[in-house]
Order: sequence, then C-alpha cells, then structure tokens
Amino acid sequence: MDFTFTEEQQAAVEAARAVFSGVAPDSVPSPALTPGAVAEDIDRRLWGELASSDLLGLTLSEEYGGAGLDPVALFLVLRESAKVLARVPLLESCAVAMTVERYGESGLAAELLPRAARGELVLTAGANGRTGHDPAELAVTARPGGSAAAPAGWVLDGVQSAVPWAQAADRIAVPAHTGEGRAVLALVDPTRRGVTLADQVSTSGERLAEVRLDGVRVEARELIDAPGAWEWLRDLLTTGTCALALGLGERVLAMTAEYTGKREQFGFPVATFQAVAVQAADRYIDLRAMEVTLWQAAWRISTGAGGPLPAAGDIAVAKIWASDGVRRIVQTAQHLHGGFGADTDYPLHRFHAWAKQIELSLGPAAAHEEALGDLLAAHPLA
Repeated sequence: MDFTFTEEQQAAVEAARAVFSGVAPDSVPSPALTPGAVAEDIDRRLWGELASSDLLGLTLSEEYGGAGLDPVALFLVLRESAKVLARVPLLESCAVAMTVERYGESGLAAELLPRAARGELVLTAGANGRTGHDPAELAVTARPGGSAAAPAGWVLDGVQSAVPWAQAADRIAVPAHTGEGRAVLALVDPTRRGVTLADQVSTSGERLAEVRLDGVRVEARELIDAPGAWEWLRDLLTTGTCALALGLGERVLAMTAEYTGKREQFGFPVATFQAVAVQAADRYIDLRAMEVTLWQAAWRISTGAGGPLPAAGDIAVAKIWASDGVRRIVQTAQHLHGGFGADTDYPLHRFHAWAKQIELSLGPAAAHEEALGDLLAAHPLA
C-alpha cells in the first residue's frame, strides 16, 4: 500500500508552512498573562494571508474559487497551523464550507462559498450542545414556521455552548432536531433577531460563545436537511481536531528534544540520560500512533471507503489516541523542561493550554473506547 500524500497535498503543506513561518508562538497571547479572553478577535492578518495563498478554499470546487482537494489536504494544513498556535477558525470555516457545498442548496453555496474562499466570510459551527455531554443536535429544536417574507422557513430554539470564534463569525452552523427526530443543520446569521451570544473563555484563553436561539427564523434554503449533513460536519470537525493535536504534539516534542539536547547536568546533556530518553521515546510512540490513526480516519471520511466497522470506529480510535496522546506529550514536556517549562517567557506554557483545550474538545478517551465497544458489538468482526 502507498501511504504517501499526493503532489497537490504536499504543495498545500508547503504553502501553509510559508504562511505560518511568519507566526511566532512567543507572540501568541498567553492565557497565563491575560485575564479573561486573550483577544477580542481572530488573527485577521493571518486570515488574510491564508486567503491570499488560496488555503481557505483548498477543499472547495473550482467553481467557488477553490482548489478541489479532499479533506486530507485540509488536515495536513491544520497540522501545520497547530505548530504555531494559529489563532484562526481554519478548521471550522473550511469544514462548514465543505458541508454547504456537499449538502446545501446550490443558491446558498453560490452565495456563501466564494466569499468564504476569499476570506470575506467567516464560518463556524456549534458542536457541543448545551453541556458537551449529549448529542449537539438535541440541544436545539427546528420547527416549520415561516413568515410572510419566507413562508417555507423554520424557527430555531435552544442553546449551543462553547461555540468557537462565534463573535468573529458571519454564519454559525447550528445542528438541530425536528419534531420527527431528524438531525438538520441551520446556517444562522449571529446578528439575526433572537440570537444572543454570551461570552465564554476557553482553556487556551480564546473567546467562545454560548449561542442562545429564541424563536430565530431562518429561510428554508438556510436549513440543510439532507441526510448525513450534520454527521459529515461533525466527523470533519472531530478529525480536524485530531490533526491539530498531532501538529501541536510534534512541535512540543521537537521543543523538548532541542531543550534536553542543550541542557546539561553533571557535564552531560540531559537528553543522554536513560530516564529522559525513555520518556521522550514513549512520547514519540504516542505521536506515531496519533498519526496513523488520524490518517486512517481521514482516509475513511475522504473516500467513503468501507471497512469491517463504520468510519465512526476509525474516528473513535483517532480520538482515543489524540486525546490521551496530546495530554501525555505536554505533561512529559513540562517535566523534562523542569521549571523552565512553566516560565511565561518561554512558549511551552501556551502549548500546554492549547493542548488541554484540544483534549477537552475531544472528550475523554474512556468515552470513545465505550463507543468503539458498542460498534464492535453491533458489527462483529469475522
């Protein structure tokens, strides 16, 4: 089997590295030094550079100004973005845009996607529900309720918590359920009447929002009711978060290798001590497991390929490794750096905060192991 990436995917990585080379993790606002949210807005300069490099439309069709690549290309770029703690909604905006193109009405796609590819429109999604424990689509109801202007419209009521980059977004993809129990996806303008954004703050210090919907009306074309739309978006967001975990872990382990190679004790670099080398080697194994399970899940959702289990099984395995792996990597890094790792003049504490936010976003590995067990029970392997 050939596991190499295509020339187009590798070109996307090179373009991303060129853009992200101008981002210094030292300059990323620190949650340890800033009370409340670290910033009011996303990094607009970086967002503009991503748009100028055609990376925001990477996975959109050419008719919408995109490059027509698959989700794997997006995950490769996300991996690079995490290495510099890029403060942009790259995952959310691209994932929502891909979902609109695949499942949305052609008129909605024509209205939103070219602007999204140019960086003029920021998209995000609510995927945590009210509490983060129950399916997100159950937190909001969608019922028919048109107005004189839009007689075939819908009315939304409910709450989505911890919506990333919501204050900077022009549209929020909100999963909801109908009276028949179907999962649907609404593209909501946050300035619309009945929408309230309450500030929340992530572990990494970034602004989140509790998005409250009180009788919010959306047009029929703004609600995607095609089967599988919400599940597709959810899988993209989850797998993309695993890609962020991998990129962050790789950067942190590289920082640790550099530091322990220079730091001396008893006249020798501490990297030469067996106890240090063994811990670093264990974390390298974590990274390789995170990598292979990520690309397995990415390949399944990109190609729709079948397997002994549904793609949800591969995604669960990727989440298990990403959630536990990124935590172990930053904890070991802090340990091997000693007190220097907690120094706010050094960027490691920023990576630690971002890693904890990723871990919390993915959820505990035990829950994914239980989900994987349910899938194995429902699909016995021959």
